[in-house]
Amino acid sequence: MTAFVRAIASHIEGENMQGDDKRLDSYIRQARPRFERMLAEMVEQPSISMDPAHAPDIRRAALLAVQFLRDLGAEARIVETGGYPVVSGGWTTGAKHPTVTVYNHLDVQPAQEPEWRQPPFAFRKRDGVYRGRGATDDKGPALTALLAGHYAVEHGVPINIRFLWELEEEIGSPHFAEALRQKHAIPRPDSVVVSDTIWIAKGRPAVPYGLRGLLGARLSLQTGASDAHSGLTGGAARNPLAELCALAHACVDARSGRVKIPGFYDDVVPPTRAEIKSFLASGFQVNRFMRAYGFRTLRTTSPADVLRRIWASPTFEVHGLVGGYTGPGVKTAVPGHGELKISMRLVPDQRPEKIFALLRRFVAKQNPNVKVEREGMLQPFRGVFRGPYADAIRSAVRAGFGKEPAFIREGGSIGAVATMHRAWRVPVLFLGLSLPEHGYHAPNEYFDWGQASGGMRAFASYFAELAKLP
Repeated sequence: MTAFVRAIASHIEGENMQGDDKRLDSYIRQARPRFERMLAEMVEQPSISMDPAHAPDIRRAALLAVQFLRDLGAEARIVETGGYPVVSGGWTTGAKHPTVTVYNHLDVQPAQEPEWRQPPFAFRKRDGVYRGRGATDDKGPALTALLAGHYAVEHGVPINIRFLWELEEEIGSPHFAEALRQKHAIPRPDSVVVSDTIWIAKGRPAVPYGLRGLLGARLSLQTGASDAHSGLTGGAARNPLAELCALAHACVDARSGRVKIPGFYDDVVPPTRAEIKSFLASGFQVNRFMRAYGFRTLRTTSPADVLRRIWASPTFEVHGLVGGYTGPGVKTAVPGHGELKISMRLVPDQRPEKIFALLRRFVAKQNPNVKVEREGMLQPFRGVFRGPYADAIRSAVRAGFGKEPAFIREGGSIGAVATMHRAWRVPVLFLGLSLPEHGYHAPNEYFDWGQASGGMRAFASYFAELAKLP
């Protein structure tokens, strides 16, 4: 090819790209009213999976999701499980085209915090800000990806796009694996993209490639039939709260956070220097982190150490000590029962089953009268941040937000991610759109049009990039 021909080809390609950008921008502008209507309808469904009283609202949210898909020309169905259902649907454009599954969840956290400045399930819209429980976690991102998928299909991108919307994510996805076994309703894709994660800072896109797992437990100790007067029994009576405090001290160093259970760290894969460098490129600032969560002090102020601790290291946390008198003043009674509520965030290659066995064995040696009961278990996940799929995410984020993303890990857990990876053995990537200020799991939650419109560009670009992969 001569230099002249190459120049003409490059010019034509540039004009085509500009034309594509204009078409996408026009589509996004026209899609905004529809996006806002759908988000309003979805936010006003109080789909709280944690509360059985909201089971009818969960069902209504699933039916609404199916209707949204069908209104855009996609096929859709409700997939029943032993718990709450899953919504599965999308477009098939060709048997030989690659298939991507977009995962989101439509259930939400409870909204009983007194700090809410509005009824949490009454959608409010003002100046491109959309308020209400579930707006950013995870209904807004789900609808963003849906409209981007509609654009890609309508404009002939040779890719099959499926959506998998869960309604039990906030309670640990207990029936999600059961849903995936219904292969006729939820076919195996070539890759998965998850839109349920948070950037570190506004204007600085962050793409997770790893999640911590989770193991919860209750440690209970019964030493008496009821509370007893400390003046009559104190000194002779066993105090279950004091013994549980001693047990907590035996399990973890409260100052450093170092877990003292033998074998706990045996399978931990520490982050590499390249990973730490990528973490630091996320725009993370210790002072901003402290302000966002209201911390007065931290265990460390080193940015690299903070990021390693919250994304790539396991933990042992005490969440509550229950028992005895908790009213005003002091009631001088020795409690007859106590309970310690704990959890452990786990990292690759720790297995929750093994860690629970270590915990139970250790507790039995420390205090054989303590009963250990498991409360939830999620596997950790570590994906890729190099290779063609990661490059496609990089390109998509640049197209959507004008900046190269930082590849990070997240300290939280999404149970469905490890389940999909285990069931399908395909690449699982992340393209989250939420910001720290959006109020994930917090009162006054919101989403905004800037993230939605950028997200539509990013997802439309990602679908086009996937269609090019061999």
